[in-house]
Amino acid sequence: MTVTAPTETAAPAEAAAPATASEAAAYFRAKLAFHTDPADVGAALAAGGDPGFVVVDSRSTAAWEQGHVPGAVHLPTALIPAQAARLLDPAVPVVTYCWGPGCDGAARAALALAELGYRVKEMVGGFEYWVREGLAHETWRGVEREPADRLTAPVDAADCGC
Repeated sequence: MTVTAPTETAAPAEAAAPATASEAAAYFRAKLAFHTDPADVGAALAAGGDPGFVVVDSRSTAAWEQGHVPGAVHLPTALIPAQAARLLDPAVPVVTYCWGPGCDGAARAALALAELGYRVKEMVGGFEYWVREGLAHETWRGVEREPADRLTAPVDAADCGC
């Protein structure tokens, strides 16, 4: 029995036609309505005053104690239905985070909060990128700050310019 190679090959995914400009604009507008990043959250918190949102750490107590965003509310995802109304003002938008980009915990927490009527965004990158970008974080030892990882944040400039 002989096997012959196919005569046609599938086009690589990048060969697909891009969306129209209006479709792309709608997609990215929607994406920005659902996501924020550590740099933007950090800048809003550092500006002082009311940032216009509350940050929710959806991780376990052990993870929270390992380190968390200063001023964040600790509300593990499983406890959201029972405790959100006690800890969060429904009029204030929420930014959720979990460990990092390999974890859907922040998305699950955001979904649970949205289903309760909260306006919510997910902080992409989570706590991992918060720390990797050199932002201050709280631990049981107090406030700590790691040097910025040059692969995730500008180390010689105030911001990345984006």
